[in-house]
Amino acid sequence: MRIKGKGAPDADAPWNEVVPGLWMGGHLFRDAAGVRTAAVVAREFDLVVSLYRRDGHGPAPGVDHHCAEMPDGPLTPEQIATVCALADVVTAAVHDRRRVLVRCHSGYNRSGLVVVQTLINLGHRTDDAIFLVRHRRSRWALNNPLFVDYLTHGLDVARLLTGLAALDG
Repeated sequence: MRIKGKGAPDADAPWNEVVPGLWMGGHLFRDAAGVRTAAVVAREFDLVVSLYRRDGHGPAPGVDHHCAEMPDGPLTPEQIATVCALADVVTAAVHDRRRVLVRCHSGYNRSGLVVVQTLINLGHRTDDAIFLVRHRRSRWALNNPLFVDYLTHGLDVARLLTGLAALDG
């Protein structure tokens, strides 16, 4: 599930390098001719983290692949914990100088959540990490204000608050 109607265009590349070794992308993009094209991963990366899954989009067999589908909307405490765990996996891979792709449907929100948390783990300030993702991937990256709130307040706090809200409701 993803948030629709935000007017965000498809990215102009299947994936973009945010910092050395850490790439962010989606499953669809517009090629140089403006044609909507499938972003298919083969063996370009050592690790692929998919927050959205579509058959036929890779990665190739044998590539380390972590898949955790989640909505581009409010997350449960368990989903936020999964984001944190995936960011830890990505952080370790970047430290080990592996080539890592984090992707979702468009390569803007869910992937942005994991990539920004990874950048925070790597020592970046939250605002700087958000800016870096938007600068390197697209100005449309992290156009889900709820995800920006999660990151700004910290994923641990967001997890706690979403858990309390579930108890309240």
